[in-house]
Amino acid sequence: MKNIKMCMAVSLLASIILCTAAVCNDQILRIKDIARIEGARSNQLYGYGLIVGLDGTGDTQQTLFTTQSVTNMLLKLGITVPQGKMKVKNVAAVMVTADLPPFLRPGSRMDVVVSSIGDAQSLQGGILLQTPLQAADGKVYAVAQGSISVGGFLAGGGGNTVSKNHTTVGRVPEGAIIEQAVPSSLTYNGMVNVLLSNPDFATAVRMAQAIENKLGPGSASALDAATVQVQTKGLQNVTELIAEVGDLTVAQSSVAKVIVNERTGTVVIGGMVQISPVAIAHGNLSVEISTEFQVSQPSPVSRTGETAVVPQTTVQANEEKANLIRLQPGSTLEELVRALNELKVTPRDIVAILQALKEAGALHAELEII
Repeated sequence: MKNIKMCMAVSLLASIILCTAAVCNDQILRIKDIARIEGARSNQLYGYGLIVGLDGTGDTQQTLFTTQSVTNMLLKLGITVPQGKMKVKNVAAVMVTADLPPFLRPGSRMDVVVSSIGDAQSLQGGILLQTPLQAADGKVYAVAQGSISVGGFLAGGGGNTVSKNHTTVGRVPEGAIIEQAVPSSLTYNGMVNVLLSNPDFATAVRMAQAIENKLGPGSASALDAATVQVQTKGLQNVTELIAEVGDLTVAQSSVAKVIVNERTGTVVIGGMVQISPVAIAHGNLSVEISTEFQVSQPSPVSRTGETAVVPQTTVQANEEKANLIRLQPGSTLEELVRALNELKVTPRDIVAILQALKEAGALHAELEII
C-alpha cells in the first residue's frame, strides 16, 4: 500500500512537470543510455606491486619501502641480500588499480592502471610483476602482470631532459586475469529496478509508461525520480527482459542548468536556459603601476651630498566604456550567447555575469559551480 501511494504521488508530480515543460525540446533516447540495472555494477580493485626493468629511472635509495619490498621478494625466492646494500634504480613501487566490470568470469582479462608512489622519474619500458588485486572486502579477485604502456617518454641526462605526457602513470592492457567472479543479483522480490543516471520525475514516469506499453499494464511503476520497478513474474528469462527494456526509447526531460568552472573559466550553458527581461552592462577597469629608478647626483662643485637612486612611480587607470545589452522576455541560450559576444567578454567575465544574473533572479536555471 505504501508503494502504491508513493507511485501515485510520483505520477501526480510528473504530470504537473509535463504540463509546464515543453516536451518537444526533450531528447528521445534509449533507456540503456540513460539508466542502468540495479545489481549490474562494477567494483574497484587495488594492489601494491613492483615494476622492474627500468632504465635507471626507478625509485632511489631514499624510497625505503621499495628496497624493503625487493628484499622481501628475493627472500621468498631463497635469495638473501642486505637491504642497506641494495640499489633499486631499475625498480619502482606502484599502486595498481582497476574497475572490475560486472558479469566477468574467471579467466577473463581487463586493463589495469599503475601509478608510482615513490620518486621514480619514469615507468617507461617497465614490467609489472605479479600483483594480487583485492576489493573492499579484502578478497583477491584478480592478478595483474605485464608490460607497461606509458604513452609518453623521458629522455636526456646531465640536467637536460625532454619529456612528453605523464611518465609516472601507465596502463597494462589486458594485464589482469579474473580469479573469481563477484556475486550479483538482478532481481529483488520478483522485480528488476531500473535506475536513472540523472534522476527526474518526468523521465521516470515516461519510462514506466514506455515499459507498460511494451509489456502490458501493471508491468512497471515509477517509485521515485530515480527508480522504475519492472515486474518479472511469469517471465522465464530475465536477461531477455532487460535487453528488451533497454532498447525502448523515452523522451528525457531536460533541466535548465549552467555549469561553471571558475578555475579554468569554462562555462557550459544548457539549451533550456531562459532569461527574464534584463539589461547587462559590463566594463573593465585596469590599473597599471610602473616604477623607474633614476640616479640623483650632487652638483660637481658641491662638497656635500651623495649619489642616490630615486624611484619614479607612475599610476595609470583605464576604464573601458561599458556597453548596455537588453534581453527581451523569454530569451534563450541563443540570445544570451549573442549578447555576451557583443560585449566581447572573456570566459571569466561570463562567470561573473552569470552569477550576477542568478542573484538578480533573471537566470532561470540551476547555476552549478565546480
